[in-house]
Amino acid sequence: MDVSFLQIALKVIGGLGIFLLGMKHMSEGLQAVSGDRLRKIISVATNNRFMGVLMGLLVTMLVQSSSVTTVMVVGFVNSSIMTLMQAIGVILGANIGTTITGWILVLNIGKWGLPILGIAAFFFLFSKNERVRYIGMTIMGIGMVFFGLELMKNGFKPLRSHEEFNAWFQAFQATSYLGIIKCAAVGCILTMIVQSSSATLGITIGLAAMGVIEFRTAAALVMGENIGTTVTALLASIGTTTNAKRAGYAHFFFNVIGTAWFIALFPIAIIGLSNIVAWKTGFNPLEINIDSMDETKFALIITAGIALTHTTFNVANVLIFLPFVGLLAKLVTKLAPEKETKEVGHLTYLDVRMLDTPSLGVMQSQGQLDFMADSVEDMMGQLKTCLEGESSTKLEGKIFHREEILDNVQKEIFLFLSNMVSGQVPHDITGKAHMQMRIADEYESLSDYIVNVLKGKKKMEQNNMQLEGPAQERLLSLHDRVATYIVRVNQYMKDENKDHLAWATTEGAAIGGLMKESRREHLARLQQEEVSPFFSLAYIDMLNFYRRMKDHALNIAEVVAGEK
Repeated sequence: MDVSFLQIALKVIGGLGIFLLGMKHMSEGLQAVSGDRLRKIISVATNNRFMGVLMGLLVTMLVQSSSVTTVMVVGFVNSSIMTLMQAIGVILGANIGTTITGWILVLNIGKWGLPILGIAAFFFLFSKNERVRYIGMTIMGIGMVFFGLELMKNGFKPLRSHEEFNAWFQAFQATSYLGIIKCAAVGCILTMIVQSSSATLGITIGLAAMGVIEFRTAAALVMGENIGTTVTALLASIGTTTNAKRAGYAHFFFNVIGTAWFIALFPIAIIGLSNIVAWKTGFNPLEINIDSMDETKFALIITAGIALTHTTFNVANVLIFLPFVGLLAKLVTKLAPEKETKEVGHLTYLDVRMLDTPSLGVMQSQGQLDFMADSVEDMMGQLKTCLEGESSTKLEGKIFHREEILDNVQKEIFLFLSNMVSGQVPHDITGKAHMQMRIADEYESLSDYIVNVLKGKKKMEQNNMQLEGPAQERLLSLHDRVATYIVRVNQYMKDENKDHLAWATTEGAAIGGLMKESRREHLARLQQEEVSPFFSLAYIDMLNFYRRMKDHALNIAEVVAGEK
């Protein structure tokens, strides 16, 4: 390999690495500064396609990655937080949001990238104010993006006089339909490899800004990059529910069909876009030559042209597709029909890619806490049926099986949240994650005590004793009181209502009093030899299990209120 070409490759790789790291820091900083706004944006998702587009646009601008947004959408559809129609709207908006990267690069402050990075780093490293630190992190990311792009541009510069490269690249000139398709294919493959359309956009702008490739070629590469970025969502949909697969397919077909019509109109569109740039700057990107003008000015004009092409392409696609969202949903529904047999879902739908967006990661884990809460309520209903004497092996098996599921869900939530808070995560997100870990542990314990009550009843039956008469009535009365208490605490947990602790404490004390009264009455019956000592042992244990259920429900209330 030619030494000079190796040096070019090393400079470009180094610049690309800094560029990608800058995008990551900028994304994390923006998410941290935005706080709960990201979760609020997601929560307004409706079947209104315009709201979906707006939501996708805003989220992508905050996370600085359409791939991350679409992966999140697949995860939300997979866990039933979003419907397919909502997801398609968000995906359309994400395609517009990702174009912001090109306009950031139009600022053309490459030479100031390193000073911006250095100054912002001091705020990030030494400020004690968390908000200032994350603002510094965002600005530091912006500096790295420009510094990385500058390194790539300088790395590409020698390629202008590299005869072998120029000879090879002649086969990829977008001067004919075949050439346009070839360029789009290169952009698609490159984006599939690096899994980031922002990275390939940076490479494209770097090549074009140094005059290595023509404006037409760069525009065609950008179109292919839009197809390549859909691969991330397709990969994320592997092993998910049918609806999640449909969301991934919708993203793919939207970009492929959009690219196809844009290629058909490419000669006309590129002239129109060039004229717009010429109108604003006084120079037509199709006609200028880097050898005949200032390099900085040339780079600015070409970058503006590429950003305009990228934005026009995606905005036009969204406007064209908006009226046909229903048809797109029908198409992907036919491609991914419902399975004849019932799908076996995962224990949880905690997508590891959601770790890149902690503020939405805690939203997804909250969905799993809601599942645990609903499961405990179902188990209480099934347990009551068993205590009333209508139990069956099948019903008891359901309770035992659900307890095992909640054990595993609790472990998965703990691992997911532990990994999520191990990086650069704002204090409020870390606090939320720790709170969710604690609540998951409390629900797992609740399920254990529900099973313990059932085991106590089965122990009685194994010794030919029946739960009946006053003992059954008292136990069922205590069961209903605890079940109602759990339902109300669950609702407070789902609503994140912190103003209920006084009621939870008072009602918890009342349940404790009811349990003690039931125990005293039973001990009186034992003294009068109305029940056997073995029955009493099992029965009092069951009463204690209900007291422990109340304790764990009260713990949840205290955690939500911020007392624990």
